Amino acid sequence: MKKNNPRPQRQRSEFEEQVVQVDRVTRVVAGGRRMRFRATVIVGNKKGKVGMGMGKGDEVVIAVRKAVNQAKKNLINVNMVNETIPHQIRSKYKSSLVLLLPAPVGTGVIAGGAVRTVVELAGINNILSKAHRSGNKINTSRATLQALSALRLIVKKEQAKAA
Repeated sequence: MKKNNPRPQRQRSEFEEQVVQVDRVTRVVAGGRRMRFRATVIVGNKKGKVGMGMGKGDEVVIAVRKAVNQAKKNLINVNMVNETIPHQIRSKYKSSLVLLLPAPVGTGVIAGGAVRTVVELAGINNILSKAHRSGNKINTSRATLQALSALRLIVKKEQAKAA
C-alpha cells in the first residue's frame, strides 16, 4: 500500500513576473541552423522594487527561468509619493525615449506596452506616460527602468526644518 506523501509546497515568491517578449533566434553552425529562444521578463513586488532580465535557452521555459533569475539580480528601488512618481522625468535609452508624468489619485495607469508592465510591477497606480521614437519593447522597458531609478524625492523646506 502506498503512503500519501504530498509534495512539499514551494515557497511563493514575493515577486510577480511578467514575460514581455519571447523571440526565436537562430545561429548558423556547420550542420545548419541552431534555434534557441530569448525571453525578456519584468519582475516586481508592487511595493517599489522592479527589475528586468533577459535569458536564452533551447526551450522557452528555460529562457524564462534564466531571465527571471537575472531580473531578480537587477532590481531597483522606485521612489513613490501617494502611489505616483514624485516628479516628471524623461529618459532615453538607445533610440527609445520615455516621458513619465505624475498623476492625481484616480487617474490610473495611462501607459502602453512595456512601459505599462514596468510601471504596474513597480506598484505605481497613477501615472501618465508616452513612449516616443521606438517600438522596441526591450529598449523601451530599459528606458523606463532608467527613468524610475533616476527619480528623487523632493523635500520641502518645512519638512527639512522639522527633520
